[in-house]
Order: sequence, then structure tokens, then C-alpha cells
Amino acid sequence: MSTEETETMETMETTETAEATERAEAAEAAESTTDVVIAGAGPTGLMLAYELALAGAETLVLEKLDQRIEQVKGGAIQPRTAELLESRGLLEPMLRRAMPRDWVGGHFAMLPVPLDCTPWRTRHNDPIALPQWKIEEVLEERAVAAGARILRSTAVSKVEPDEDGVVVTADGLRVRARYLVACDGGHSTVRKLLELPFPGRAGTHQAVLTDIRLTAVSSLVPKQMGHISTMTRQVGGYWAMLVPVGGDLYRFTFGHEGQVDTARDVPVTHEEIATALREVYGEETTLGAVDNSSRFSDATRQLEQYRVGRVLFAGDAAHIHSPMGGQGLNLGMQDAINLGWKLAAVIQDRAPSGLLDSYHAERHPAAARVLHHTSAQRVLADTNPSEDVAALRDIFIDLLRLPDANRHLAGLMSGLSLRYELPGEHPLTGQRVPDADLVTEDGATRLSALFGSGHAVLLDLAGAVPDGLRLPPRVDLVRATCADDLGAAALLIRPDGYVCWAADTPAACDETLLATIEDGLTKVR
Repeated sequence: MSTEETETMETMETTETAEATERAEAAEAAESTTDVVIAGAGPTGLMLAYELALAGAETLVLEKLDQRIEQVKGGAIQPRTAELLESRGLLEPMLRRAMPRDWVGGHFAMLPVPLDCTPWRTRHNDPIALPQWKIEEVLEERAVAAGARILRSTAVSKVEPDEDGVVVTADGLRVRARYLVACDGGHSTVRKLLELPFPGRAGTHQAVLTDIRLTAVSSLVPKQMGHISTMTRQVGGYWAMLVPVGGDLYRFTFGHEGQVDTARDVPVTHEEIATALREVYGEETTLGAVDNSSRFSDATRQLEQYRVGRVLFAGDAAHIHSPMGGQGLNLGMQDAINLGWKLAAVIQDRAPSGLLDSYHAERHPAAARVLHHTSAQRVLADTNPSEDVAALRDIFIDLLRLPDANRHLAGLMSGLSLRYELPGEHPLTGQRVPDADLVTEDGATRLSALFGSGHAVLLDLAGAVPDGLRLPPRVDLVRATCADDLGAAALLIRPDGYVCWAADTPAACDETLLATIEDGLTKVR
């Protein structure tokens, strides 16, 4: 090689090295920081973004889609979720967007006996019908107003966790966060990037969910949304549910007992939908247009750990199950409300990082319970039941007519019976508190109105709490009277609405109360 060629090669190598250094420096300079990155702007991710922003944590949501998919899916807000949304002032704007329906109870396995939640002392006895995209619309609006940032068309492609945080790469953007929360659905990119197993059972039944417009309808088509047992039909090997959601728009869910497995991303054809409609609802029912459609299955899976160092998982990224009973959206949003105040407390050094382990300890069993009962519902709701299953259905229908059995399953399906295993001997510990009417020095109010700030509440109902008690940050002392018996003289209620300490007498509120409060909100369990 000549001297000139050697010099040229050295010059090229030097130039390439300099360019690589410039790119590295540019990438480092472009690396932004935030407290929390949330992957996914569905209901779970947006609910968490609102909770974190409300607490003052810097939050960035990364969403791969450029806009919301306006599909009528996941649209059942169960009573416990409604209570939690009301406690944040989020329910009223959702009710304004709700779909018209008969006010009837929920269901178990589509059996024809409505579930009655009134024994659980709730103001929200029935599920609320609302398209998922409208729920997301409200949550995004409030999260952004509270200070969260949302970047769309930004798909997470790399996750690099270390002891101090996580570097997230998404479409050329690099963000260092103290924590990453994966709320990116059942096919979670974050879960796959970290190569985490997702144990469980593959789907055994496949179905189609589609929003359609009808130009003509037969007498078999429901005129208004009602109890699910009145909305379903089985004809010629098909099972179907056609739900009117306004004007000529319907949500159509259907499957066929002889259907072979079809890949999730294979488009649903116009003729596939039209054929199902004709078979189940008659030749007079005419398909005008298909707004959107997707395939889904009854696969059941759950992560073994919801926390992996600085990465946490919530919603469908952590658990998937049969859609029986409209549980998924609610399970994810309640994950977010459980995690939000804990993560904010850790970020703001108000609690040790180990508090985050209580998120897994509390929410993993809650999801496991849903996976368990949706599996049972799959059997009872079999569209082609054996003689034995048909007999079992008859027995279950009789049981549902018994008040105690109905109460149990209503509590299970609504989320109202959920109780966390928290330390403490008082019988209220770990339970939700009904939304009672209160009278404070400022006048009449409701318990739910005390939680709009996302703070914990020390509720003194009997002058039990000593004057001058200096409370930790984000704990509000409220002295009130209540006509209803809430079961204690004083209660410490977490931001997610569950009791973590209670006392029956003023004598129990002694000088150790402050330490008890701090333990209740920060103790590693």
C-alpha cells in the first residue's frame, strides 16, 4: 500500500471515529430524563399517568399508535372502578359519554340472573357501558392537564435497565427514567424485550369483535342494550352478541364452533361478518359498513412477577384472560390506582423502594382471582355444552337466585369484595369503605369527595385523633360525623381507597398514632 493510500485510510478512519463520537455525543445530549416512562396509552397507562401527575411525579407516556382506535370495546366500567373514578372526579365526564342501556346488574358466565351489588353498599350498582376510546379520551385530557406528557407514534424498541433507572429507546428518542411501567397490552413489547416468560394457557376459542353499521334489521336484532343474557344468540354453530350503541352503529361479537385458528393479524373480511349476521339475525339484517374489526381469543396468562427491578407491569402486559364478565379494563385501571401513589411516594423519597413490592403482593393475587373465575365462566358459557355442563348451568342459575350466592358473585365480578392482606388486627384493615355521607366543619360532603387530590385520608369520626398531630406529607386529617356506621371511630384510608389502619375508641389513638400512620403508608410488605 502506498504512502498516499495509507494516509487516505488513516484519514477515513479518523473521520469515521470522529463521526461516531459526534453521534454518541449527540445521542447523549438528546437523552432526556423523567421520573417515570409509561409504555402504552390505553386505559391502564393513562390512568397511571394521571395518578402520577396528580402526585407531582414527572411522567412521560410513549404510545406506538398515532391516534386512538375508536372501537367499541372493553366498555364495561364495573362498580368498584366507578367508585375509584368518582373519588378522582373522573366519573362524571365519563357518564356524559356513556351509552344508553337498561340499568340491570352484571352477570356471571352470561347466566340469566342479574347480579345485585346493593348488599355491598355502593352508589354504583350496575356496570356502566362506555366505549374504551371514550374512557381514554377523558383520562388523557385529565392526565395532560395535570402535567403528564404523551408522545404518540413513538414505539418502544429498546429497554436498558440498571440499578439507578431505565434507559428507554423509542423511534430515535432516548429517555432515562427512574422507573418504567409497561402498560403496553397482552403482546407487550417491553415484556418481550426483557425476555420474560408469560406462563399460562393458550386460547381454545377465537372470536371477532367489530363495529358495524346496519342498513336494515330484523325483529331479532336488540333495540337497546340490556342484560347480556338477552343480547346473545346461538344459531347454526354460531354464537353472537349484537349490541346497539346509537343510530345505525352496533358492536358485533361472534364466533363459530367449527372455526379453525386464524392468525390475530389476518384481516376480518366484510363477507365473514355479513355471513355471521345473516345466519344469526336473518336475511333481513343487512350489513352497510364495517368501521373496524379485530380477532381475539380466550388465552389466559399471568406474569410471575409484576416488578423486575426498575421495570413494573400493569394491565394486559401483566395478565390476560377470557373476556367473560368485562373484567380486563377494570383490572388494569385498578392496577394503575394501586401502583400510582406507591410509585410517586418512592420517587419523592416519602417511602422506601421496597414499597413497590407491595404492588405485586396485592395485585398479583387480585388478577389470579380474575383468571380463576373467568376460567370457570368459560365452562359454564360453553356455546355447545355437554349434558353435564348443561346440568351444571341449571344448578348455577338456581344458586344465583339465592341472596347469599348472588351477593358473593356480585362482589367478585364488581370488584367490591376485594380485600388486601394488610398488617393490622382491625377487621376493616384491607377493605374498601362505602361512599358514606359526611358532615365536616365545611358542611355536607361525601367520602369520595375527600380523595380528589390523591392524598391519603385520616378520617376522624369521634374526635378520636389528638389535636396538633403533625401528619406526613399527602395525608389529610378530616374530622366529620356520619349517620352510617362505618365500623370504626377513626380510619386511615390509602389514596386507592382501602383501609390500612382503624381504631374503635379514642384511647386507641395514642402517641403511637403517627408511627402507625407512617407504617401503614410506607411499610414494606
